[in-house]
Order: sequence, then structure tokens, then C-alpha cells
Amino acid sequence: MKKRIGSYPRVRIEGGGRAVVSQAGGVLLIETVRKSGLDQAISAALALWRKARAVHGPGKILLDVALAVALGGDCLADVGMLRAEPGVFGPVASDPTVSRLIDALASAGSKTLTAVRSARADVREHVWKPAGRSAPDAARQVIVDLDGVLVLAHSEKQDVTATWKKTFGHHPLMAFVDHGPQGSGEPVAGLLRPGKRGQQHRRRPHHHSQLALAQLPKKYRRGRQTLIRTDSGGGTHEFLAWLAQRGRWLSYSVGMTITDAIHEAVLKAPPAAWTAAVEPSGEIRDGAWVAELTGDVLKGWPKGMRLMIRKERPHPGAQLRFTDADGLRLTAFTTNTTGVPIAALELRHRQRARAEDRIRAARATGLRNLPLRETAQNRIWLEIVQLALDLLAWMPMLALTGETRRWEPRRLRLRLFSAAAQIVTTARRRRLRFARHWPWTDVITDALARLEALPNPG
Repeated sequence: MKKRIGSYPRVRIEGGGRAVVSQAGGVLLIETVRKSGLDQAISAALALWRKARAVHGPGKILLDVALAVALGGDCLADVGMLRAEPGVFGPVASDPTVSRLIDALASAGSKTLTAVRSARADVREHVWKPAGRSAPDAARQVIVDLDGVLVLAHSEKQDVTATWKKTFGHHPLMAFVDHGPQGSGEPVAGLLRPGKRGQQHRRRPHHHSQLALAQLPKKYRRGRQTLIRTDSGGGTHEFLAWLAQRGRWLSYSVGMTITDAIHEAVLKAPPAAWTAAVEPSGEIRDGAWVAELTGDVLKGWPKGMRLMIRKERPHPGAQLRFTDADGLRLTAFTTNTTGVPIAALELRHRQRARAEDRIRAARATGLRNLPLRETAQNRIWLEIVQLALDLLAWMPMLALTGETRRWEPRRLRLRLFSAAAQIVTTARRRRLRFARHWPWTDVITDALARLEALPNPG
């Protein structure tokens, strides 16, 4: 009987293996690119930057970097993982070629950003149609969540400043389309800002919302069927007036700061004005109530605005604030939605917390840090991150079902994208053979079958 040494079997290591593909599950993203037409749209948008007799097109290079980021990369050099597998990802540009393209796109400024964003908007409208019930607009309403992301910097970079959390870095403003409780979400706008907001951003408070609306299909760029949700950072007279402007007529659910006037109105609210808050399942939320305030507290605000107050017992260990009352935590939000119970409106606003999940996914997909030095270069990087997040949202929306649709990028990489396969050429066709013993091989093959069944773009 042989004596075992250690807990794991010992294997001999040799180099020179052939016909074995690592990150073979990345073919799911490639098929998503193909069926969405993203490769054609990006190539057409960046055709002006293609040099004569160039081997690699700028659109293919940019998408290769986005694919590397979607697979877990966090810098331009990580495109090397695609270059190592030409049988799956095709010819991939060298690191110097990638760097030169990023510099060229950055030097073009807003012209490049406009081209890439326009291509993404066109493809988004095409992707939502075959998604059916999984599409973000399946309920005939699109919800856009706005929120900021702190990106720390550990070296000197342009526009890096101290942040409001006493750290050092940038503070990009992001917008995500909510896919609901059964899905994830996709980015529709990313605006790079210094860690501490400058005066140039205060003069353009609606620029970010305009970028987000421009990414939606045309029928959702105005009208009540589009809901804008923000935290209390959006609770200003100017922003709310812009949302409700005549001809725009957007729906909104915006957090508000508890002022002295609002606090006094809460204290005067009779017990009969309070309604029990509810959970997503419809059950009553224990220890939480919601009420609507009217009267003088709404003077000076846009017509049709409704002010909601929520009070709840603080969680264990939470500290009460000066704006709280009677040992209960107070929060406020405003909306212009009518004909819906106030408990349902409060639940809808509370579900804005799903934006934190989108931010966590963005941090795990290239937004943990901004790897380049110049602001113009990092603006291109932010567009690359959004391309990667688009693919990570579109692939589950089109190809996955059930619980797998809710998998975040880290789980997708661990279970699907990292799967290895054998590449075989038969009858002049290249095939990938995934290992039968891999627990999620059926998920991969079923997803590929759904993607192949979709109509081709154009």
C-alpha cells in the first residue's frame, strides 16, 4: 500500500501541449458580439482612425481590449490572453499597436467618444428586440439609475484630487439600465470627473442624464415610460425642473435631503397619514412606514412633484442622525408618478439599491482603477469598461435563464469563461469540445445554442 503525501494528487508538469484552449468559455462573449452586430458597428464608427495598409482595424483592437476586460483583465497588456488563443479570438494586435491606437483615439477627444457611444446606442436597440421578456423594457418602462463611483489612484494621474471620503482618486458618474430582480443591468453613460467635483461639472448638471437618454432606443428618450432614479445628490430644484420640463416629461424618483422644513412637517404628520412599507414579495416590512407630505413644504418645487417620507427602525449598530425623529431613521424622496400606492412607490425607490450591485460589477470589470495617466486616455478606458459591461449584461439576457441570469461577472468568469476546451478541425470547420466533467458545460452549450438561434444582425 502506497503512502499518500499531502491532500492532493501529484501530477507531472510538461510544456508543449497543443489544441487546448484556455478561457474557451469566452466564446459566449464572441458569439454575443457577432449576434449583436457590435463588431460591425464599432468598426464602422472607428473607420476614420484606420491607417492605410493597417493589419488590425481600430474597431477590432478596441473590442479585443473590451473582451480582455470582460474576462478579468484590468490593463491594456491583458489583451495578451486573447493573443495566445488565435484559434478562438482571431489575430490580435501587439501591445505597442494597442497603445498607439489608444493615444490616437484620446487625441481626437470628444469625436472618438461620440463615435463609440453612437455605435453602442444603435446596437443596444437591436439587442433589446430579440430578448423578449428578458429585455429591460419588457414591462413597457425603462428604469435608469444614476450614481457616482469612487475610483482610487495610487500614483500621480491627471485630474486626480482628494475625494469627499478623504481618499485620492477620481469620481466617475455612471448610469445603469435596471434589468429588474431577475437580471443584472447595463451601463448607458459614464462621465469621468475628478475626485472632488469642479465648477465645470456644476455648470452642466444634466449632461450625464442626456448621455444616458441618448443610449436608449428613441421611443424611451422622453416620456413617462422612462424613470430616472437617483440618490439625494439629484434632489435640486434645477435637476427636477429639467426632468419635468415640457416636452421631456420624464418620470423620476429622486432622493431628497431632510431640511428643517421637511423635518417639521414630518413631526406634524398625524398617525393616520402613515402606511406600512412593503417587501418585494408583497408582505409588510416590519418596523417601516411611509407617508406623503403636502402643503407649504412643496412651495417652489416643480408642479406635480410628490414628497414621500419613510421612517424605519435603524438597523442594529446604526447611529441616529440629527434629522431623525423619535428613534426612527428618516429618509425622503420625491416622484411625479400618480395612481400608484405610496408603499409601492417607496419600494420602487428603495430598489435603487440595485445600482450598488452594478457598481460592484463595474469595479470587478476594469473600474477598480484607471490604468492610464492622461484624462483623455482614461476616458477611452471608461468607454472600454462600458463595452465590457454591455457584453456581460447582453450575454445573460440573450442566452442564460433562471438563476444563471443573475450571476455577476466574477461568477461568470469562474464557472463559464474559464472553462477549458479542445479545439478540433473537422470538415474545414473549427469546433470546441468542452470537458464533459465540467459542472457547467451544459450551461455553456445551451447558451451557445440560444445565441446561434438568434437572427443575424442587419
